[in-house]
Amino acid sequence: MAQLKRLVIHCTDTPEGRKVSSDDIRSWHTSPTSHGGRGWKQVGYTDMFHLDGTVERLVKNNEDANVDPWEITNGAKGYNSTSRHIVYVGGRAATSKTPKDTRTEEQKEAMKQYVLDFHRRHPDVAIVGHNALSNNACPSFDVPAWLREIGINQ
Repeated sequence: MAQLKRLVIHCTDTPEGRKVSSDDIRSWHTSPTSHGGRGWKQVGYTDMFHLDGTVERLVKNNEDANVDPWEITNGAKGYNSTSRHIVYVGGRAATSKTPKDTRTEEQKEAMKQYVLDFHRRHPDVAIVGHNALSNNACPSFDVPAWLREIGINQ
């Protein structure tokens, strides 16, 4: 068990408006590499924000300030044992592979409420985008600016 140090925000890197199910995520992450998956033992995210703003729990956790071995998700190599990972469906332009903030109004509101509640319960835990931990565009929006916009100053 390790102390929770960060909440990492991700996108599914799927085209704007395309629905993604928890089964899709599980297949992408846990199917063997020989079958197009990543071969992980666990999915990469604890919670997923669907296009309609519904939040779906993908991996159970006890909501405390520790990351128990059974709560570890594979969202960012080297950071998983001390992080919780969340993901919104989208993050890419509809007709290209260009990163784009595709969050629907419903997703934005659901994420805002989720992150504000998380920050209230864990004020010392850093909230970051995946791109703060590795060289990529995920989650396709400026997390520090968004946090300030919703009233969180880290």
